[in-house]
Amino acid sequence: MCLAIPGRIEKILESGYALVDYGGIKKKASIELLKDAKIGDFVMVHVGFAISKVDKKEAQDNLRLINETFGSLG
Repeated sequence: MCLAIPGRIEKILESGYALVDYGGIKKKASIELLKDAKIGDFVMVHVGFAISKVDKKEAQDNLRLINETFGSLG
């Protein structure tokens, strides 16, 4: 099963990376696949790569479903 986790871009870093906030847990993720990604965007991250942008409600809904299924991530 593949799982992408929603997060919010907090800071654009060097070399095509961003600092992504997953509800308090902050990790570096590649934004190379999303050339128009910017601070404040909500993205779905799979194995360290932001693969799509989503709106805030979709990100919150996805995180709620993940937490209900697998337990709290944060």
